[in-house]
Amino acid sequence: MAVSIDIDAELVERRIMDLARHGACFDTGVWRTVYSPEWVAASDQYAAWCEEAGLKVRRDAVGNVWGRMEGTEPGKSIVSGSHIDSQKPGGRYDGALGALAGLIAIEALFKAFGRPKRTLEALSLCEEEGSRFPSTNFWGSRAIVGKIRQGDAETMKGYEDETMAEAMRSVGLEPARIPTAIRDDIDAFVELHIEQGPILEQAGLPVAVVDAITGMRHYHVTLTGEQNHAGAFPMDLRFDPMAGFAEIAGGVIDTAHRMGRPAVTTVGRVSCDPNYPAIVPRTVRFTVDARHPDPAKRAVLYERHETFMREVAARRGLTISWEILTDHAPCLSDPDLIRTFQAAATEQGVPFMTMSSGAGHDSQEMAAIARMVMLFVRSKDGRSHTPEEFSSIEDIVAGIKVLAAGLHALAY
Repeated sequence: MAVSIDIDAELVERRIMDLARHGACFDTGVWRTVYSPEWVAASDQYAAWCEEAGLKVRRDAVGNVWGRMEGTEPGKSIVSGSHIDSQKPGGRYDGALGALAGLIAIEALFKAFGRPKRTLEALSLCEEEGSRFPSTNFWGSRAIVGKIRQGDAETMKGYEDETMAEAMRSVGLEPARIPTAIRDDIDAFVELHIEQGPILEQAGLPVAVVDAITGMRHYHVTLTGEQNHAGAFPMDLRFDPMAGFAEIAGGVIDTAHRMGRPAVTTVGRVSCDPNYPAIVPRTVRFTVDARHPDPAKRAVLYERHETFMREVAARRGLTISWEILTDHAPCLSDPDLIRTFQAAATEQGVPFMTMSSGAGHDSQEMAAIARMVMLFVRSKDGRSHTPEEFSSIEDIVAGIKVLAAGLHALAY
């Protein structure tokens, strides 16, 4: 049976702005790295709002904040949230909006319908961005699913050369207790997030139901040739790794373009040695970031890239090697949850589309222990990871209405 969900737009805007005060910078930006004083203040604020909403609050061993509304029937929890840390600088919406949306949706449901049959939990994840420790890779959600190994906190170094263990202890958290954060009693995880891209805006729609999180592979490629003089050495006798790089960079990008959406490939970093204007370099090193949410098409994209890179190197007499530093398989949303939230959007009269996510999210980690789905809210100009990121309150309220209606279907 369809229900009407009422979300207080003034409350939504007030909480977004109040949370953004913790780490505010550059007029509209937020600088809030994990375990910083700004992070502590934001976590405390989130916990206080959970308590005001009547939720039972606890913090786990890595500092994730949980707000629990106990159900009247036994069973695994239904959880909604996202991360509370930011880029340096980031904006007010990336991550933080999803943490707030879960809380606001559960609060609205409790006020309108009382206690749920199934336990609902709002979640503020401690860290996702890697902005203080580059190798965290979803620290908050990895702790929940048991993917942090013993000793990781002691060996993980931050940009300022401190260890994760030192940062944790500075806010009263003990790394030895990390395994106690593991959960095995979550049925479904629903993450609302800003889109971070232009697709919803181009489509003229406020909300999307996300059916997959893209698979991604990061190659660190080395091309080696022969260093020579830029004027005295004829073109037909050169073994020029820069020429090979130029061909490869254009070719892999064109491969993704020809495959069409949602295939994407980016050459984001390049360095050469020597790096002088009158020298044919000896080596060129560069990155290739290739992504696709469809498992079969992802394999095709990677195979085409690798075959092309080898062919260019062989034809030009170059040596090529690469290291794969990141290799995430696509993470598919649960089909039943997709249908639940599509129906929720229809019932609430919220125009929507179904799309994949081109960025990684905590949901792909949570999928190891729970069914998963995401909701996207339109991003102005597709901007994210910048103080300029913005989503309108109207679109945000529409997204939270869909979230709340879906949670109602699951829990009530």
